[in-house]
Amino acid sequence: MTFELFIFYLLATVASISGLMMVSVKNPVKAALWLAVAFIATAGVWIMAQAEFLGLVLILVYVGALMVLFLFVVMMLDINISEVKERFTQYLPLGVMAAAAIFAMMYLVIGPEHFGIEVTGVPVTHSADYSNTKAIALPLYTTHAYAFVLAAVLLLLGIVSAIALTLRRRPTTEVLYQSVDKQVKTLAVDRFRMVKMASVNEKNIQSKEEDDK
Repeated sequence: MTFELFIFYLLATVASISGLMMVSVKNPVKAALWLAVAFIATAGVWIMAQAEFLGLVLILVYVGALMVLFLFVVMMLDINISEVKERFTQYLPLGVMAAAAIFAMMYLVIGPEHFGIEVTGVPVTHSADYSNTKAIALPLYTTHAYAFVLAAVLLLLGIVSAIALTLRRRPTTEVLYQSVDKQVKTLAVDRFRMVKMASVNEKNIQSKEEDDK
């Protein structure tokens, strides 16, 4: 066994164990941390496959940005762990069936007869001056330009939809809202009203207090 093969098996084992721990632990914060470990191990496998750009993007974007966002969201939600534990056994049969279906589909796609070295062949070894980023960017912005723009539009739509779902309008009986349209249309007579009152003299007030006594 060569050193590169040993590192590959080590990273693959770490990624597999991290994925199992992520779906098995009951603490959401620990699950997010295990997912970060799985991302890092997967990035190492991609770097070994001479996909340095994808490996670095996986670490910088997913581990550095999305995982931090997940952790902040999980901590802000204040999830009740006891309720999650109570419902774990309730959805266990459904989870086992879904896991079996996913593993069956994975075997059909990446099984030895479809995804082995005998079928795909040995990966091509490139020279030291080979640019992995250029090899990805050229077909992405030329051949697959329309698909790239469509993916960007779908991501933008997902962001707008997520923001719209979080903007839950509460009833006016619970909270006050600012209506800019009504403020602009308001007239001066509606904002200020003159009230006519009789003048008050300090001597008259004192004399009235003495009469009351």
